[in-house]
Amino acid sequence: YLKAGKHMHLTIEFSSDKDIILPIHYNHLVQGFIYDTIDEKLAEFLHSKGYGEGRNFKLFCFSNIFGKADNHSIPEHLVFKNKITLEVCSPMTDFCESFANGIFKKTIRLGSNILNVESIKVDNQYVVSENTVLAPLSPIVAYSTLLKPEGKKYTCYFQPGEEDFQRIVAENLRKKYKAYMGAEPPEDDIIIRPISTPKLHLVIYKGFVIKGYTCKLKIKGPKELIQIAVDAGLGSKNSQGFGCVRLANVS
Repeated sequence: YLKAGKHMHLTIEFSSDKDIILPIHYNHLVQGFIYDTIDEKLAEFLHSKGYGEGRNFKLFCFSNIFGKADNHSIPEHLVFKNKITLEVCSPMTDFCESFANGIFKKTIRLGSNILNVESIKVDNQYVVSENTVLAPLSPIVAYSTLLKPEGKKYTCYFQPGEEDFQRIVAENLRKKYKAYMGAEPPEDDIIIRPISTPKLHLVIYKGFVIKGYTCKLKIKGPKELIQIAVDAGLGSKNSQGFGCVRLANVS
């Protein structure tokens, strides 16, 4: 039984007796697996309501799946050798406890794969500086929904380095902070700039194409807001597997 602390990142290593085969666009499978693993009432609350008022937040995030993979042998699929790793994080203690304890209880099904839990590593990621470098574990998404002249809606995505990216991500962090803390966020500016070249990722999630970017980011601002980014994700669509970040080891 795991007692959760604050600012937890859980890194889970799964193994299988055979190759682990997943569709290239697997985010919905991982999200479904997380909902299946946590307590039913909590899953229902997150799924239907979430935290905060107005635009609600699930306040959890997960990384890409890491492991040795080949994407050639089966079209549209990734074939992992018999081990994969996933990182899951949330500022909510009840979520972390529920997820970790749910994982201990059973063999895991991910898509058509039956997996064993090899190990769970608990990492407390404390933000100690107002100048921090974040490393991406999944693509970071920042977007606006705009109207075409004929009245149709369309989604415009922004990349790190663009002014709109910084504005949208900073605004989103403040909203998450308010949803989590139930208090107004610090007002100091948040400055986010890429320190490596942003790489575009196109991910299909339940039929929708989502554009996200990965690159190392230097973020300057109130520690409490950077902590929210580390705990709950940076940018939008975190509970769909976007914007998972961790503190970068900077020498």
